[in-house]
Amino acid sequence: MTEPSAEPAIVVRGLSKRYGGVTAVDGLDLEVRAGETLALLGPNGAGKTTTVECCEGYRSPDAGTVRVLGLDPRRDAAALRPRLGLMLQEGGVYPMARPMEVLRLFAAFHAAPLDPEALLERVGLNDARGTRFRDLSGGQKQRLSLALAVIGRPEVVFLDEPTAGLDPAARRLTWQHVSELRAGGVTVVLTTHLLDEAEHLADRVAIIDHGRLVALGTPDELTRSGHDELEFSARPGLDVAALGSELGADVRAVRPGWYALQAPNEPATVARLALWLERHDVRIGELRSGRRTLEDVFLRLTADDGGEVSAVGPRVAQRRARRRSRAVQEDLEVGS
Repeated sequence: MTEPSAEPAIVVRGLSKRYGGVTAVDGLDLEVRAGETLALLGPNGAGKTTTVECCEGYRSPDAGTVRVLGLDPRRDAAALRPRLGLMLQEGGVYPMARPMEVLRLFAAFHAAPLDPEALLERVGLNDARGTRFRDLSGGQKQRLSLALAVIGRPEVVFLDEPTAGLDPAARRLTWQHVSELRAGGVTVVLTTHLLDEAEHLADRVAIIDHGRLVALGTPDELTRSGHDELEFSARPGLDVAALGSELGADVRAVRPGWYALQAPNEPATVARLALWLERHDVRIGELRSGRRTLEDVFLRLTADDGGEVSAVGPRVAQRRARRRSRAVQEDLEVGS
């Protein structure tokens, strides 16, 4: 295992990128520690892909700086690219090429590559070694892309939707590969729309909205509410006013079948709640305390004040993103 460097693997400072009148990335600051797995989350159009492409050297920032392994991805591309691994969501392989041919070709580009035979077996493509790329299933193409990203023993790997189109078994196998990269000291930047994937794999999660960083922390930090609150599921339509009066606390319906109780997580509170439910013949489904799901956090930070994905103008959306960023930072400070 390679010992992680004390210096960050990736440092982004004041990154801005515009396409005509659209600001894709707006003064973004972000650091990725050496050897960590960072999940980059955000709705479509949030600026994730542009940020990653600036880190990979495929786009030039309009403002700000990007350093990967201490190098400028554009100016120092020749020195940096052999140290990076890139997994694209699709494309990049000649349609008539076969997996083993492609792996051997990519291995020839590196001074000390992984063994193509062993790697093909490891990603579960041994049976498809002679199949042309165009005839592979979507999941097989994803697994080949992952193999191509790691064959050169990279120090930093960018994975774009690595489990898109995979069945559950292949998805778990990919998760195992990503965990092995982390265990080997490789820095991984993972972009995904699968929040359970981010929660399972990432050391930290960065949420981007309208080109700005609105949250950064471990999955535990982001999902801990920092407030005295109990949540439980039961049948829809409970009399929350009566329940609140019984418990001496504010109770509200978060959504049909889910209720939030503003009260400390103490045995007496849970006991009174259970007694009220028993008297009203209500079965409880789940009971959670002081914690939100990552999905709850994501939707809160990337939706407008009405709870929908924002469709307002860019300046209004950016002001809202800044307000949400301050709000979640306050939550993290309370919960720490």
